Amino acid sequence: MKHVHNKLIVTFFAIVALAHLGFITGNGHCENLRLTPVVRAVQKTSPAVVNITVARIVERGVSPFAQFFKNDPFDMFLEGGVGGPTRKFRALSTGSGVIINGPRGLVLTNAHVLAGGSDITVRLINGDEFKAEIIGSDADFDLAVLKIKGANGLPQVQMGDSSDIYIGETVIAIGNPFGYTHTVTTGVVSALKRTVKSEDGAFTDFIQTDAAINPGNSGGPLLNILGELIGINTAMQAHAEGIGFAIPINRAKRVVEELLASGKVSPVWLGLSGQDLDQSSANYFGLARVHGLLVSEVYRGMPAAQAGLASGDVILAVNGIEVEDKDAYISLLRAQTHSDDVVLDVLHRGRKEKIKVRPTSLDPQQLENFAWSKWGIKIGKDSRGNGVLVSAVQKDSPAAKLGLQPGDKIHQIGNRRLKIPQDFLDSFLRYRLNRKVLMEVQRGRNFYHVKLNS
Repeated sequence: MKHVHNKLIVTFFAIVALAHLGFITGNGHCENLRLTPVVRAVQKTSPAVVNITVARIVERGVSPFAQFFKNDPFDMFLEGGVGGPTRKFRALSTGSGVIINGPRGLVLTNAHVLAGGSDITVRLINGDEFKAEIIGSDADFDLAVLKIKGANGLPQVQMGDSSDIYIGETVIAIGNPFGYTHTVTTGVVSALKRTVKSEDGAFTDFIQTDAAINPGNSGGPLLNILGELIGINTAMQAHAEGIGFAIPINRAKRVVEELLASGKVSPVWLGLSGQDLDQSSANYFGLARVHGLLVSEVYRGMPAAQAGLASGDVILAVNGIEVEDKDAYISLLRAQTHSDDVVLDVLHRGRKEKIKVRPTSLDPQQLENFAWSKWGIKIGKDSRGNGVLVSAVQKDSPAAKLGLQPGDKIHQIGNRRLKIPQDFLDSFLRYRLNRKVLMEVQRGRNFYHVKLNS
């Protein structure tokens, strides 16, 4: 009897406690038990998640016979060939974003969501639509900031801290996959500091999650269980389920700071030149296989020199990611900002060491000077449209030995097409370590594919 009495007392206090916490309604149903931490996080953050629609003007060939086959299911085969008539079309694509500053109407999203867009519309969860403009965008970090026009009193997401993420902790992704607005998926953090390789290079330091991230989710928030923003959803692993990636919010904060200040992220460098190793040099350094960057020159006063690097050192890894060759080194460095410390694994005087160095920014004038000293090329400030105009060629430089002349137009360097002077500087930064650089050059009406030996 005493035992039953004690059970009644325990039950009574449990009911009182649940009622006090708001879990039991007047009719005794535990409806609020459904209000889980995930639901609370979604309710808290959803108003700050936006759908982004981007309009692009695309041009494609049109067959002169297409008018005779209107609404034909085989009209895809009637596109015009090279040199035939063309027609401009308005194409739409969608993505996601998250409001990071309500009073200023600032939205954080992926750069690839906006790429090539001529008209941008942002839609809130309540259906309100606003036009938006790009404040800044950087493809190397795949991040962009939009400003919503004509909106006031917007909600904003609560910023989190991606430095203390636990592997295995619950995460929430919100976005607009395949046009289904404000879709919520959940999962866990599968891994940290992942590297994802693409045709444009390597993206580093990603959060890996098994929360479903599909086309249209790009640019949306990855949240922790508290509804705090810890990442920007950016990619999914092709032909695989349960593997998605997000940019850590701490990295995104540093990028946003530069985008708001100048509209772009200033490229960085360590102040060194280098080259690939071959089998004989790998054997000389005692490497089991050919990989790494052999430092050929260290510039005085630059971060590499200040950190103690010297000509003849071999850079084996950047932030724990192996350097296969000079292209991999450039790609890994492109993923850093001037406020990021970089840890290099270096073979220095026959010993493996870890050296911490902070990159320095390169402004356009410094890049111009660097291109002039290394390649011997200056580009005219008024270059625009197709190709950039060569305004000067330095005597006895690689450009002079190639035969470039003022008045020539450079249309392509490597796999990059050039339209404005900044394209030339970006290409130089990308290919500055290459001994041979392929270019497409126009002189008069003639086009040539040439090789610059630097």
